[in-house]
Amino acid sequence: MSELSRTGRRKRSRSRKHPPPGTAPGTLIADPSAPKPIVRVMAFGPAESVEAVVSSVDEIRPYLAKWPVTWVNVDGLGDASLIAALGELFGLHSLALEDVLNTHQRAKVDVFSDHLYIVTREVELSDRLDTDQISMFLGKNYVITFQERTGDCLGAVRERIRKSAVFRSHAPDYLAYALLDAVIDGYFPTLEQLGERIESLEEEVVLNPKDDLVHRIHATKRELLTLRRAIWPARDAINTLLRDPNPLIRDETRLYLRDCHDHVIQVIDMMETYRELGSDLMDIYLSSLSNRLNSVMKVLTMIATIFMPLSFIVGIYGMNFNREHPLNMPELDWKYGYPAVWGVILCTVAGMAYYFWRNGWLRSSRSSENAKGKT
Repeated sequence: MSELSRTGRRKRSRSRKHPPPGTAPGTLIADPSAPKPIVRVMAFGPAESVEAVVSSVDEIRPYLAKWPVTWVNVDGLGDASLIAALGELFGLHSLALEDVLNTHQRAKVDVFSDHLYIVTREVELSDRLDTDQISMFLGKNYVITFQERTGDCLGAVRERIRKSAVFRSHAPDYLAYALLDAVIDGYFPTLEQLGERIESLEEEVVLNPKDDLVHRIHATKRELLTLRRAIWPARDAINTLLRDPNPLIRDETRLYLRDCHDHVIQVIDMMETYRELGSDLMDIYLSSLSNRLNSVMKVLTMIATIFMPLSFIVGIYGMNFNREHPLNMPELDWKYGYPAVWGVILCTVAGMAYYFWRNGWLRSSRSSENAKGKT
């Protein structure tokens, strides 16, 4: 994805707002910064499929009249009048259309008399984690999807429709399942990237903790929290599709939705594992800093300990006494008195260094563990 596209996503994520207080329910207010819609129609039956980009809602009517299944995909939510026209054509509830434009929705399923409204969230990890709302309407012979931005994250489903006659023989509920499954499967690569990032942070925390690690750990924890908000409600949404006895969902499709539900559970398990690892990173970081401080203090303590007897020795010979008395430092008159003092100093240093080494105080913790393992 280009830098311009990523910047656009960041701007949109900051500009998402609720409607003004007191707005009447069902009022459609488009975000002025949202891209203008591009409407793609894909209609199919067992024998073939057709695709087209339409410029008006009226161009969709012939597809609905001719084909068993019609999929209308809208990229961009910058035109409230077009979305209202689609709602009028398909008889969509105004409250659901309002939720299409209010892109802060959590994953959910709303049941209406002749259609279902399904919300899920697409996730993508580049330099930061972004989420986009995907709204879906399922009716008797149609599926409508609304995406916040231009970009076909559902392209794999489109390709399956082109190539597979078996897929084209299914009803619209199977298409809705396939679209949900494509979005949920997109969570796995994102989680794998986050897992690799956490492993890299763990290595840095243990081997070379730096000051910027604190900010990177907090950024990773925020991304995991954002991912949790996107994924957790999806489990309840799919449960609603499985349990609600709506005639729009056939029993055959519920078997596939059960598999989709299993995928969500796998994603949630992975996410919770990474969240626990992310929460432990700060503790590991603080422990690493504490260990480094302890290592520095150990070195300084050993240096001070070595110099204590040396300071005692040189302090004795720094005292001033009457040299005429025979008991006042007679060794100062010895021929080898000065070299003898240096010999005592060097022997003291060597003896203490050997003692520290034998007790493992001069080795790093890793070297000490390796030495214990060999013994």
